[in-house]
Amino acid sequence: MMAQGVYAFFTDPILRAPTLGCMLMCLAASLMGVILFLRKQSLVGEALSHAAYPGVILGVVIAGSLWVQESEEIKLAIFILLGAFATSLLGLWAIQFLTKRLRVPSDAALCFVLSSFFGVGLTLASEVQFAFTTLYKQVLSYLYGQAATMTDIHILIYGVLALSILVVIIIFYKELQTITFDSHYAKSLGMPVRRLDTLLFVLVALAVIIGIRSVGVVLMSAMLIAPAVAARQFSNRLSIVFGLAAFFGMLSGFLGNYFSVQLTEMFATSYPQARIILPTGPMIVLVASTISVGALLLAPERGLLLRLGRIIRFRYRCICENILKTMWRIELQMPVSVKQIAKYQATTPVYLRFILWQMKQNGWIEQDKQNYYRLTIDGKHRAAKIVRLHRLWEVYLVKYLGMGPERVHRNAEEMEHIITPELEKELTDLLQDPQRDPHQQPIPPQQDFYAR
Repeated sequence: MMAQGVYAFFTDPILRAPTLGCMLMCLAASLMGVILFLRKQSLVGEALSHAAYPGVILGVVIAGSLWVQESEEIKLAIFILLGAFATSLLGLWAIQFLTKRLRVPSDAALCFVLSSFFGVGLTLASEVQFAFTTLYKQVLSYLYGQAATMTDIHILIYGVLALSILVVIIIFYKELQTITFDSHYAKSLGMPVRRLDTLLFVLVALAVIIGIRSVGVVLMSAMLIAPAVAARQFSNRLSIVFGLAAFFGMLSGFLGNYFSVQLTEMFATSYPQARIILPTGPMIVLVASTISVGALLLAPERGLLLRLGRIIRFRYRCICENILKTMWRIELQMPVSVKQIAKYQATTPVYLRFILWQMKQNGWIEQDKQNYYRLTIDGKHRAAKIVRLHRLWEVYLVKYLGMGPERVHRNAEEMEHIITPELEKELTDLLQDPQRDPHQQPIPPQQDFYAR
């Protein structure tokens, strides 16, 4: 049932155009959004989308003056898109002029262009609603987005524009990569940085005018940035980020349409009196935002929750190793009480008892009937390993970095938890397997700790 429903979005005469049109829009927007995001120019998309709005109005005015009817969709769409593209470029020129010629800060220039152009568009729109009443709803569709009214003509137009952006990115991939990460280096190589920047912003303007028909002027910046933010969490390679952003963007375009139709039907069936309607454009943005938030939280390397999990595990391991080291230093033969252990651990009593219980389950310590703890054979090996790494690092700091013996303890307390077997071997060879640390305490001999 669900498979048939999904298939219908690509074959049904009514659903096909909005679905494919939005997916093409999201593809183009996400590709350009990657470059804007990496160049820390995310607000440029917001400014250009608002700057396109006066062009939408002018396109309607010109079309109405030439007696273009509402039924002539392709002619009307061409006039509107050309007008939006023209004022987007004008907005881009205004930003460049303000920042380079008048030395206006970039954020101030972006806000000025955004607000002033949008204000002009709203002023013109107030006149258009009376002069060209039949065409005025086209203005509203570009302001708030109205993907549901797309036709196959829009697929053709947006497909050509999206393909143009994709082809240019593929052809100039190396150049765009260079100027994105180091424009000064690109200049030193003799690359036409100014021309490439112009080409880049023309592509951004194309992406904007593709998208405003689907999600509207107000929400367009979200579709430029959200897929790029999500993709960036999964890779450091630009090619992979481009690919993931394109995938997330197209997925957002499809799911936005799918949820808009399915949830609206569900609400209409369950609550017929409420008349709840979920528009496609905002649903696309919500899906893209959800994907972005999910990536920020759950990405393998950069995800916040997973990073917090790694931090918690690392701190837990550090406390376990510190407890083992503490018990090893207090006495190898006599049992140790919880109070003795707590003196050397900066943690709560409840958490300390939990960790001791976990260490007991792992077989590192054992507990007698009087609630005293003793290291097991495995625990002694692990404790000796930590002490060895600590004291090896102290020897290295004193012998090779010239630090005083009284200053090396704190640094060794941190390093003992992150020294790898490879680094331990290098330290052992470099220091010629020392027997005592700078405080003349014995260094436990090297054993096959890592095989346990």
